[in-house]
Amino acid sequence: MSMQPTRREFLTTAAAGAAAIGLGSAAHAQEAAAGRTYEISLAGWSLHRTIGDGEDKIPMLEMPRLSREEFDIDAIELVSGMLPSSEPDYLEALAANAAEHDIKILLIMIDGQGNVGSRGEDHRQQAVENHCRWIDHAEYFGCHSVRMNWGGAQRGTEHDDALLAEFIERSVGPFRQICDYGDSKNINVLIENHGGPSSYPHAMEQLMAAVDHPRFGTLPDFGNFPDDVDFYEGIDRLMPFAKAVSAKCYNFDAETGLETRLDFPRLIEIVCDKHGYDGYIGIEYEGREMSEFEGIKAAKALLERLRTA
Repeated sequence: MSMQPTRREFLTTAAAGAAAIGLGSAAHAQEAAAGRTYEISLAGWSLHRTIGDGEDKIPMLEMPRLSREEFDIDAIELVSGMLPSSEPDYLEALAANAAEHDIKILLIMIDGQGNVGSRGEDHRQQAVENHCRWIDHAEYFGCHSVRMNWGGAQRGTEHDDALLAEFIERSVGPFRQICDYGDSKNINVLIENHGGPSSYPHAMEQLMAAVDHPRFGTLPDFGNFPDDVDFYEGIDRLMPFAKAVSAKCYNFDAETGLETRLDFPRLIEIVCDKHGYDGYIGIEYEGREMSEFEGIKAAKALLERLRTA
């Protein structure tokens, strides 16, 4: 990615920075870290290879138990595509398991429910109806938000001012309808940097201004930016609208405990110290070099360390 350091350069620099913070050598760092009060949650996608319906998989109903017993994390984020059913009986069983293990369900990440920016009005309206049904599910679970996608753009829209303006114009109405429905259920509607124009900060800033709804916001993801976007700047620009944060991670250095692709100390400084974020930061492990359990535990350890550094 743009301005990406080599692994050796990053680990050397980041380790030195983390050590300085750990030693309290800078008064500013001490003061900033003392004000970090974020909590840690677990995104369902972190377990997308572990959870499933096969004989070697763990049923989705067990996610609350796993979160509590394996990771001692008290809040989870569901992924719509990982739920084998959205029928009332299944949702009731999942909610009961969460209650049994004292787990909060914070939000649902919704995928595959239509494109609010489609060129076809009927398609846009169907997307509104589909997402509103998931808002009902989020209300049932006691969530604060749903995350949906900003789909329907043709390729290259983010680099063409005219195409982007058209895409935003046809997206505004559907987003406002969904947000109005969310408001009636006390549910926020969030957009993640998750491909296409949503992964470009300038496009997201324009969308937020155009929709202009108190229930509308962002879910900045540490890793979901293309090569031509500096993701530290990207997170910085998405944070003014953030109502949740996703700590995407891939691998961790055994000696330093730091994430090897992303400068987590820098990201937490942007999220918490600069923007004053104090909500949940969701672990979203997506690596292959460690098991999902190992990756989640390493991410939690780093986030806990940065919270008190």
